[in-house]
Amino acid sequence: MADSPSRRRVIGSLLAILPLVVALSGWLDNSSGRYAEAALSRSLVTFAIARTLDGAISVAQGTEVAVEPGGVGVNFALGEALDPINDLVERFSAAMLIATSSLALQGVLLEMARWWVANLALLIATVFALVAFLRPAWLGATGSRAAIRVLSIAVFVRFAVPVFVLGSNLLFETFLATDQQAANEALTVTRTEIEVIAEQNDSAATPAPEPSLTERLGALVDESLQALDVRERMQRLSDSVSNAVEHIIHLIVIFALQSIILPLVFLWLFAEALKKIAARAAQL
Repeated sequence: MADSPSRRRVIGSLLAILPLVVALSGWLDNSSGRYAEAALSRSLVTFAIARTLDGAISVAQGTEVAVEPGGVGVNFALGEALDPINDLVERFSAAMLIATSSLALQGVLLEMARWWVANLALLIATVFALVAFLRPAWLGATGSRAAIRVLSIAVFVRFAVPVFVLGSNLLFETFLATDQQAANEALTVTRTEIEVIAEQNDSAATPAPEPSLTERLGALVDESLQALDVRERMQRLSDSVSNAVEHIIHLIVIFALQSIILPLVFLWLFAEALKKIAARAAQL
C-alpha cells in the first residue's frame, strides 16, 4: 500500500487535472453562458419597462383630466399624482442602464475566458503542476511551489468569470426571480394606468356639436358618472404610484446585487478558495 505522502501527491495531481477536464468539457462555460444570456434578457426587459414608464410620465406631466358635471368644472392634475415617482424613474432608468451594461460585459468576459489561449495556458500550467506533484525533484522545492502558484493563477483567470456568473444567477433564480417578475408586472400596470388616463383626457378634449336638451340631460348623468370614475382612477393611480416606488427601489437592489455585488463576492470567495488550495498543495 502506498504511503501517505504518495497518496496526497496522487490526490494533488488529480485536483490539478480537474480544472483542465472541466475547461475542455465546456460544461461550466455552457451553463454560465446560458445564465448570462438569461440575465441580460431579464435586464433588457426591465430596462425597457423603465424607459416606457419614464416616457409615459413625461407625456402625462402637466396634463389635467377635466370633467364638467352639471357645468361645474372638476380638474385632476396628473402631475401631482406622478410627482413621487417622476425623478425616481429617471434614476431607475440610469441604474438599469448600468446594470444592463454590466451584464453585457459579463458575456464578453465569458467569451474571453473560453478563448483557446486561456485553455492553452491552463494546459501548460497543469503539466508543470503535475511535474511538481509527481516528480518534485525535477523542479526543486522552489520551482514546485511556483508551478502550483502559476496553476492557481491560470485556474483563476480561466474560471473566475464562469464561477461568479453561475453563482450569482443561481442565487438570483433561487431568491430574487419571483420578486423581479412581480415588480416588472406592477410597473407595467402603473404605466398602463397613466397612458389610459392621459388618452381619455385627449379624447375628451375633442369638440362636439351643440347637443339637444335630452342629450344634455344624458350628458349630465354621464359626466357625473365620469367624474366619479375619474376620481376612482386617480385614487388607484395614486396607490399604484406609491407601490411603484417600492417596486422600483426593490428592482434597483435586485440588479445591483446580480450585476455588481454578488459577482464581486463570488470573485473574492473563489480567489480565497484557490489561495487555500494552493497553500495546502504546496505542502504535499
